[in-house]
Amino acid sequence: MNNNNMNNINNINTANRPLDLQLFAEPTTTSDMPAEIKSFYDTELLENARAEMIYAQFAKCQPLPEKHGKTVEWRKWNTFAPADRLQEGAVPTGQKFGVSVKQAALEQYGTYAAISDRLEMTAYDDVILGATEEMGASAAQTLETLIRDSLLVGTNVLYCDNVNIADGSVASTPTSPAEMEASETVLCALTPDAVARAVTKLKKDRVPTVGGKYVAVIHPSCAYDLRRSRDWIEAHQYAAPEQLFNGEIGELHGCRFVENVHAPVLGGEDYTNRAGGVTYATYFFGKDAFGIIDPEGALQMIVKDRSAVGGPLDQYSTVGYKLESCGAVLLYPERLLRVMSCSSYSATDEEN
Repeated sequence: MNNNNMNNINNINTANRPLDLQLFAEPTTTSDMPAEIKSFYDTELLENARAEMIYAQFAKCQPLPEKHGKTVEWRKWNTFAPADRLQEGAVPTGQKFGVSVKQAALEQYGTYAAISDRLEMTAYDDVILGATEEMGASAAQTLETLIRDSLLVGTNVLYCDNVNIADGSVASTPTSPAEMEASETVLCALTPDAVARAVTKLKKDRVPTVGGKYVAVIHPSCAYDLRRSRDWIEAHQYAAPEQLFNGEIGELHGCRFVENVHAPVLGGEDYTNRAGGVTYATYFFGKDAFGIIDPEGALQMIVKDRSAVGGPLDQYSTVGYKLESCGAVLLYPERLLRVMSCSSYSATDEEN
C-alpha cells in the first residue's frame, strides 16, 4: 500500500471525530467508498479468514469463474491391474479404460452484526477494522466446518487401541466408539503406535504423499497426548518456517501433523465413548484426497451505514460478509483415513 493510501486510512481512523460509515458502504450499491479503502478492508477480511483455514490448504481446488454456474465436477481415471504373462499367438484379454465423476455445488452462507450509533461515535478504535477481523474468523470457521463435516462421511476408519496407562500395554482394540475407553486406568489415545499403523495402512493402499509425507489434521486435545512421546519431532526442528503448513506442529513416523481447533470432537448416540465423554477424529490423508470449489469472488465484505439500514432514527449500521460454500467432496476414499480416539480431555471437551 502506498503512502497516499495509508494517509487516507489514517485520516479516517482519527479518534477526534466519529467514523463516517458511509465511506465503507457496500461497493456494489454505492460509489462513495474510495477504492483504496475498499481494497484495504477486503484484504483484511481475506487475510483473517485464511489465517485460520487448515483443511483447505490440502484440497484439490477446482476454480469456478463468475457466470459459469454453481456446479463443478472432478474426473478421475480408473486404475489398471498388473499385466498378465503373454501366451505366444494368443491375444490377451484387455482391460476397460474409463473415468468416474464427482460433482459438487455451491451454497451461500452469510452473517452480519449491528453496530450502534453510540459505539461509532465513542469508540477510540477502528470499529470497521475490528469487526472485519472477527468476521474473517467467522468465515474461516464456517468453511472449516463445512469441509470437516463432508469428510466425516468416509468409511475408511481405524480405531486406536485401549491402552493401560500404567504400563502402556494394549488392553483391547475397540471396533466402535462405544467400546473406546477414557477412564483413569485405560485410555483409547492416539499413540505413536496408532500413528505408525495409520501410515502403514496408507502405504499399503498406495496412497500418494503430500510432498513426501502424509498429513494428519489433529485436535489440540489429541495433540497434547501425542506430543508427550519421545519420538515426536517438533516442527521447528525439521523445516524452515517458510516450508511449514499453516498450523503445522510436528512430525511422527513419516506424517506431518497440523493442529486445528475445528477438528471433529464428536458426541451423541453414535460417537460417545464408554465413559460417556466425547471422541475425536484425526484425518490422515495423502495427495488430492478431497476437492473443494474455488469460486471467483467467493467472499465479500458488506457494510451498510445507518442511513440505509438504521431505522427511522438511524440508530445502527451493519457489518457482515457473504460467501459461497466450498462444495467439499471426498474424491478418493482410500486416501483419507479417519483415526478415532479419545484423549485426556474427553471428559471435559464439548462436541463441535
